[in-house]
Amino acid sequence: MKIPVEAADEATEAAATENVETAEAVGETADGAGSEQDAPAPAMTEEEMVEAAIRAGEQAAEDDFKLKFERAEEELSGLRGELEQAAEARDAADARAKEAQDRAVRLQADWENYRRRTAAERLAEQSRATEKLVSALLPVVDDIERAIDHARSQELSDDFKQFVDGVDAVHSKLMGVFEHEGVTPIDPKGEPFDPLEHQAVGRVEDPDQYDETVNDVYQKGYRMADRILRSAMVTVTYGGAKRPAPEPEPEGDAEQPSEGAEE
Repeated sequence: MKIPVEAADEATEAAATENVETAEAVGETADGAGSEQDAPAPAMTEEEMVEAAIRAGEQAAEDDFKLKFERAEEELSGLRGELEQAAEARDAADARAKEAQDRAVRLQADWENYRRRTAAERLAEQSRATEKLVSALLPVVDDIERAIDHARSQELSDDFKQFVDGVDAVHSKLMGVFEHEGVTPIDPKGEPFDPLEHQAVGRVEDPDQYDETVNDVYQKGYRMADRILRSAMVTVTYGGAKRPAPEPEPEGDAEQPSEGAEE
């Protein structure tokens, strides 16, 4: 182990001081005892002084190491405490960040639900408003159609024919507006009677047609998308043969046998 020069010098001075103090103590003891013969103080040899200096240096180095070790332990303990505090702060920050993220996700989901709900409500309100308007215009359409049918059943002059053609053109434009809004007429003449779309106002015996077939349409019905605005007023036949059941739709091509299959 290497001894610092400063520690060796301090140890040498301490040894010399210790030698002088020892000599003085011996002299005082001899004087106090009344010894007639003065005994010289034993002097330390060079080797003893070196050993004393080495021991003093080792002790000083050990004390310095202990002091530095204690200081290092204190610093390490302080750093550990700071690290624990930082970890706690990080965990708290992560928890707040996750909570904020979850809240943002919930708010986004609520906003999307609100946006879809309000959009659906607006469409439903528009649809209801359109249904009310179309339902209010249906009697007008009926009157126009009856007027056109009556006029075309009569002998008309050329001028009056042009007038009827103009009214027919207006009727066609109105029906184009209906079609744009998804309104389609229900004119089921010759079709099977459907109580969900047709309103039977009379029965007609006709053995040449299938039973429960629409014979005459007194008033056309109208549907808008999947809603029936007005049922068609019809007469229904009876006395004929029963209508055959509709054939089931094929569920896909049948599997073809493999070329190498045995017959």
